[in-house]
Amino acid sequence: MTGSMTEFLRRLLAGTVMLAAAVQADSGFAASQLCYRGVNLSGAEYGERDGVANVNYTYPSEETVGYFASKGMNVVRLPFRWERLQPVLGQPFDRAEMQRLKEAVDLIQKHDMAVVLDPHNFGYYDKTQVTQAPATDLAFGDFWARLAIEFANRKGVIFGLMNEPHDIRAPDWLEAANTAIRSIRTVGARNLILVPGTNWTGAHSWSTDVLGGGANGTVMLGVKDPLDFYAFEFHQYLDADSSGTHPACDGSDSARQGLLDVTDWLRNNGKRGFLGEFGVPGTQPCLDGLKAVFGIMADNSDVWLGWSYWAAGEWWPPEEPMNVQPRNGKDRPQMKTITAAVGKKTPLAPGCTAVKPAG
Repeated sequence: MTGSMTEFLRRLLAGTVMLAAAVQADSGFAASQLCYRGVNLSGAEYGERDGVANVNYTYPSEETVGYFASKGMNVVRLPFRWERLQPVLGQPFDRAEMQRLKEAVDLIQKHDMAVVLDPHNFGYYDKTQVTQAPATDLAFGDFWARLAIEFANRKGVIFGLMNEPHDIRAPDWLEAANTAIRSIRTVGARNLILVPGTNWTGAHSWSTDVLGGGANGTVMLGVKDPLDFYAFEFHQYLDADSSGTHPACDGSDSARQGLLDVTDWLRNNGKRGFLGEFGVPGTQPCLDGLKAVFGIMADNSDVWLGWSYWAAGEWWPPEEPMNVQPRNGKDRPQMKTITAAVGKKTPLAPGCTAVKPAG
């Protein structure tokens, strides 16, 4: 056997051993395909805090939930407004709003889909940034302790800490996130937690220090979870500034590279990721970009748990480019690409549990 062949086999064996060790060490997440493939059903985060249900904001209807379940989707990211659920910081939840939230979760799970609970507040309570009085770390932790008690260890319920924190330095956000995680675990909840970064939790900027204090890719390695049962949530749009506010996909190359970069970051650091928001208009160049996003997820299911497309919901206007809510019984152009990525709906693999087994 030649020296070069011996070296090749040595490296191959070493790589196989390392891979086996990695899978064994993290068997709680190991899966042969993406665990979660679904959609954001938007509407409950609309309006002011004192808005009236079904007038100023709305939770998803059974028709809408059933439609996306029929497409094979198995997760709904469910945005709602923190202030409406907890009108006074540190005080009990509004009973009527809590009931509406629970009914929405029940409806989604009736259709055999998991739920990501998403306080869609961008790192703020009213106009006060989290970590600033009165929306202190402790207030954020109190909110999550109360919410965790309501859904603790419920099969298929995942806790998304916060939608798109921004304008807050990574170390400050990390402290708030760790406070929330500690509160969730203190009340006995073993649910999977999705942890975003700051700066809109963009994949493309994950390794960039935008606000001072360090990049997400460095600082957020300081997440502390007593159960070590969490994943990082990323968002990534395909327009030029990655905001998802332009009807073009002229940032597709940057988005693709950003996702590849965070894929490497996840693997190098032994972490897992979830793509909580991404979306495109229904033009062919954008659909090509969407296919590339799905390809990255599918090709790297060892580090990616899955995705939820943004967005759908009864109140989304038909002219909204990224909207995939059907109108008059017709699918939106993006749905053919999305359903191809969803694939056949199958029972979740044991490694895809949303609640870590006790013991």
